[in-house]
Amino acid sequence: MCVGLLRAVHEQSGYPINWPADPADWLTPETALGCWVAVDDGRVVGHVVLTAVGERAEVERLFVDPAATGRGTGRQLLDHCVTVAGELGRELSLEVVDNRGAAERLYRRAGWTETARTPIDWGGDHATELIRFRAPAVPHRSPR
Repeated sequence: MCVGLLRAVHEQSGYPINWPADPADWLTPETALGCWVAVDDGRVVGHVVLTAVGERAEVERLFVDPAATGRGTGRQLLDHCVTVAGELGRELSLEVVDNRGAAERLYRRAGWTETARTPIDWGGDHATELIRFRAPAVPHRSPR
């Protein structure tokens, strides 16, 4: 299901820039702390993975069905990752290429802070930089 959705996203919006050799494997990396999908009317419309990077966590593989964009699905998946990372006590970040204007706007509106830009050579004519974002602080819940 998710591979088909990923194919549709790739064909319509160019994400990911480079199609993975094994899309199913790419969707669920070995370092995954969790993988979630968004479902609307019984149909998968979004996907995200939270991965471990040392003691930190990173949002990866976040995409939404092009036919379902603008409904808050990406924001819900992103907010879920923020919550889970907070519960795990892990700092959270993500990276996005500089040609993903809608994604970049989503992250900024959700309170994420840009922390760095790195030139890339694997983006071809589509992207030249990788932008790193840090998640907004999540208030810690005190035990009851």
